[in-house]
Amino acid sequence: MASMISTNCAQFSGLRRSSPTQSYSQHVNSHLRLVSSRRPRRSSSVVAMASSNKNGTKESITKLVSDLNDAKLEADVDVVVAPPFVYIDQVKNSLTDRIEIAAQNSWVGKGGAFTGEISVEQLKDIGCKWVVLGHSERRHVIGEDDQFIGKKAAYALSEGLGVIACIGEQLQEREAGKTFDVCFQQLKAYADAIPSWDNVVIAYEPVWAIGTGKVATPEQAQEVHAALRDWLKNSVSADVATKTRIIYGGSVNGSNCAELAKQEDIDGFLVGGASLKGPEFATIVNSVTSKKVAA
Repeated sequence: MASMISTNCAQFSGLRRSSPTQSYSQHVNSHLRLVSSRRPRRSSSVVAMASSNKNGTKESITKLVSDLNDAKLEADVDVVVAPPFVYIDQVKNSLTDRIEIAAQNSWVGKGGAFTGEISVEQLKDIGCKWVVLGHSERRHVIGEDDQFIGKKAAYALSEGLGVIACIGEQLQEREAGKTFDVCFQQLKAYADAIPSWDNVVIAYEPVWAIGTGKVATPEQAQEVHAALRDWLKNSVSADVATKTRIIYGGSVNGSNCAELAKQEDIDGFLVGGASLKGPEFATIVNSVTSKKVAA
């Protein structure tokens, strides 16, 4: 099934390199020192399940759904699961109403002769409430560009689906100090296309932290999330920056979720492999309590 949930920041240099004309990283570090629980809270966290299409069989998904139905989940967390297309109906018909269903992709416009694609209209017809767009594999394996993904998001929103809008940099981009440049460019493509941010959740997934053995620290993840929120404030509006949930997706598991969840600007998780294990996924969902304790 597919899934939607340390170095000191001042020493970490894997973001935009400093120069006389590029002082944004200094601004972000200053911003982080000012973060406190007094900032208005987003309405609730979001955890989405979204791993690759090759994962899952009818038997394994039946077991996973049973585990999720039996799990005790925090009430103020939005939980969304994104099964492979062929299993959406099975999951929808057997999963508790407590958890909503997302698709892992959708087509850019109204249905037509686009063999192999899935239309927004079809997703709505089978009960999907969300769609995951811009995932790293869609960008870097399938070859979808920023503008195409933005158009997809705009169409899905216009038809009433919520969008989990993925962004994130690759390892060579992180090492070249281009994290902010890449993420802001991807975010701008969404902003240029979508009519409203009301039903958008941003998912930051550092591609370099997925299956590479390199894991982002909570401080590194928070640094980027804070920068994304500042970008929304400066480029869209302060209201959108305050209300939009930004979730993290970089090798999240039951061991690291609590420390990540404590970070002020991390509002939930986009979960990969850990979403295939019902009890561990429940642990990730319930890590929202870490933020309550830290507040």
